[in-house]
Amino acid sequence: MSDLPRRAFSRTAKLASLPLKYAGRSTLGLGRRMSGQSADDVSSDIQRRTAEHIFEVLGDLKGGAMKLGQALSVFEAALPEEFAEPYRATLTRLQQDAPPIPSATVHQVLATNLGSDWRNLFTSFDDSPAAAASIGQVHRAVWSDGRPVAVKVQYPGAGKALLTDFHQLARISRLFTVVMPGLELKPLLAELKDRIIEELDYGLEADAQQGFFDAYVDHPDFAIPGVVAGHEQVLISEWLTGRPLSEIITEGSQAERDRAGLLYIRFLLSGPELAGLLHADPHPGNFRILPDGRLAILDFGAVNRLPDGFPTAFGRLIQIGLRGDADSVRQSLVEEGFLRPDSELDPQQLLDFLLPSAEPARHERFAFNRDWLREEAQRLFDHSGGVVKDLNLPPSYMLIHRVIMAATGVLCQLEADVPVRGEVASWVPGFTD
Repeated sequence: MSDLPRRAFSRTAKLASLPLKYAGRSTLGLGRRMSGQSADDVSSDIQRRTAEHIFEVLGDLKGGAMKLGQALSVFEAALPEEFAEPYRATLTRLQQDAPPIPSATVHQVLATNLGSDWRNLFTSFDDSPAAAASIGQVHRAVWSDGRPVAVKVQYPGAGKALLTDFHQLARISRLFTVVMPGLELKPLLAELKDRIIEELDYGLEADAQQGFFDAYVDHPDFAIPGVVAGHEQVLISEWLTGRPLSEIITEGSQAERDRAGLLYIRFLLSGPELAGLLHADPHPGNFRILPDGRLAILDFGAVNRLPDGFPTAFGRLIQIGLRGDADSVRQSLVEEGFLRPDSELDPQQLLDFLLPSAEPARHERFAFNRDWLREEAQRLFDHSGGVVKDLNLPPSYMLIHRVIMAATGVLCQLEADVPVRGEVASWVPGFTD
């Protein structure tokens, strides 16, 4: 396989092929409809082929393109079934896999970061990658003291490729509505771009991983791999073997999916209190169920530093909304910067728009499922116009919002029955006040 393409022209050409080929498929589809073929069949086929091409390109390019594909993968459960089926398998593959870079390139990165005698640090090193991510790939090795380790190596030129990708993807963002109707891609791209600088420095990731490790060491529910060594482009961690969360989604029993869903949401909600950190990349490829039943978390490149935990207003807003107090909800949204003071939105209209999103926290247990999420996505898309233009998401809530939305998508993929209210009450301050 070739290296991660570093020349802007090469990457731009591949991304630019997406709308061009879609236009070609649409033109051919018009001819097929004129020849008597069903319009629905033609549209479905165009949609399927477009989806396959989009995610093939996103995965092959790695970088920002693949990162976008991984971010989109958690929203798959919100799509109508006839739209989701053609590319569900492709999205799942993006959560875990991608074409590898050559061994010689991997060795060069290791020598630059660990020294020319890097092989002496390992008893063995497997040149075949065990997993791939948006800006790096993971190799299995044995450290000099006999510990199995995971060696994450960053793709050369990843930083430049990321910025090029995000610029080009923003230019063709409307194409993604073909396969994800109602998707607002530009805000997602902007948020991903804002976080990517930290993700490029594996030394910062090592610090975040160590922070989680210290907070969860010996925890009965979670396993964080210990950091062995951290450098700018190489991160070495203890190896943890487990069952991928994506496998639980596709093959797990109801009991396994319920248990995985509980641990998943408990980890995300408990991080700010226990570690002062919110894990901000909650797609299934970053999670494993270990043989002892614990949930292992494998990637810490994207985190939100919350040394004081979740904002108290976050839990208070959920609680006020569930009580149905429309006037208090409006006042709190203004106080927290979510709503302009001069907004003329009717408080009840505002509450009716926001309340369903908090519905899982109303019940002792909530059964997440694709049908519920599809209904919510359609409702927001159909009725958001008059409300959304007056709402504003303060920067301090931006990443929290994306994590909660993404986690909801994953829980619906799991179709897990989870005691959400108890978890929110345990970890989100202000909810029980």
